[in-house]
Amino acid sequence: MMTRGDEITLSVERFGAEGKSVARVDGFVVFIPGGIPGDTVKARITRVSKNFADAQVLEVLVPSTLRTTPRCAYYGTCGGCSWQHLSYAGQCEFKRQQVADALERIGGFIGTTVLPTLGAENEYYYRNKMEFSFGVRWLTAEEMVRLKEQERPATPADQFALGLHIPRRFDRVLDLRECHLQSLESAAIVNAVRDFAVAKELTIYSTFTHTGYLRNLVIRETRHTDQRMVNIVTSEERPALMDEFRAMLLERFPSTTTIVNNITERKSQVALGDREIVLHGPGWITERIGSRSYRVSANSFFQTNTLQAERLYDAVRQYAALKPHATVFDLYSGTGTIALHVADDAGQVIGVEAVASAVDDARRNAEMHGVTNCRFVLGDLKDRVLDRTAETELQVKPDVVICDPPRAGMHPGVVASIRALAPARIVYVSCNPATQARDLKLLCDEGLYDLRESQPVDMFPHTNHVENVALLTIHGGI
Repeated sequence: MMTRGDEITLSVERFGAEGKSVARVDGFVVFIPGGIPGDTVKARITRVSKNFADAQVLEVLVPSTLRTTPRCAYYGTCGGCSWQHLSYAGQCEFKRQQVADALERIGGFIGTTVLPTLGAENEYYYRNKMEFSFGVRWLTAEEMVRLKEQERPATPADQFALGLHIPRRFDRVLDLRECHLQSLESAAIVNAVRDFAVAKELTIYSTFTHTGYLRNLVIRETRHTDQRMVNIVTSEERPALMDEFRAMLLERFPSTTTIVNNITERKSQVALGDREIVLHGPGWITERIGSRSYRVSANSFFQTNTLQAERLYDAVRQYAALKPHATVFDLYSGTGTIALHVADDAGQVIGVEAVASAVDDARRNAEMHGVTNCRFVLGDLKDRVLDRTAETELQVKPDVVICDPPRAGMHPGVVASIRALAPARIVYVSCNPATQARDLKLLCDEGLYDLRESQPVDMFPHTNHVENVALLTIHGGI
């Protein structure tokens, strides 16, 4: 028996759920965040339960051949990346394994083809959007030693931070001077905004007292159209200050195409404004996926990795195998990016989405491109809007259903509605292999559908997250 605080040597066997590594001691499972299969590590037990234990790596005694040196100086403290210590080829393989394990363990699918993960061409600098937080600074051990050596208390400037939240600490922010997720210029903008805020002695919004001015800095960048948006989220309007802010940004970063100030009085930490003031440019940027361009405003949803989104949508189109007269239902259609991506191959595409603003964006995107065979319906799928007896615009039978639900997966009633429609093909896109496997099992119940193949896509290098596209065909179909 092991107890909390024990220090033991472990051989890491494989990755488990959520990117945690797995070792065994006499058959007893020990989860080790930060370990890599092939490592031999010295670890401290941090928790023991009936069926497993958690451990913390103290020292890597024998490194795995898949282990590599992280690029970022903040790695291990920041929550933005969790796998920089793992080679990129290793990341892609373990993401494929994560999908295969979920399909077998949760879905009961044995021997299903899971193709190699479609890796990113750019494993760094791939994000088109980053949300940074203003907050009270998390002092690293080195910074605390430096302050102690200087024999002085921390000043307001020492405590001011602009960066990312420490994992599991909503009240502390890691002050980032560099980040390899978006672009070098994005990091430079973060540093310039921090300097501006400190020089102006601006206050940070507190979720405890609900006072303070600065809340978030959101930077959006395009990959195909060379545009950039800087969005500063504050708790109130200060026109004169924002004039200075705009002038500083345009002087130092003249390639910035639009600047906006979102103002919110919400008590939550979500970087969304209740109202918006455009300080420079049109107030939006335009990005292209495939042959379509999309207008992206400050609060719009858009796939975070543009180049990988194209590969994801191409995989969807390939699995859909559409014919010129096919009717497609695109469920959880959002702003219509998947529907518009496949529209040229189909007779008609009907998108269903529960968020009214997203439906409006989808309709505008279709109109902007002159796409006449797409229409978008406002409706919550869990309210059985797909049922034949429902009074909706969906009184047609789809040949193909494409679904891209949120991380929680589909409501059982939605699964039942899709089964009742019995389309020849279902293409299921998911960012959560566990809930996807659960839903696929329900869709295939009683042999109605066969799971033909899955294609993992790496949308977020250096994290354990994986997107997966699964193809179901009706039993006996092709």
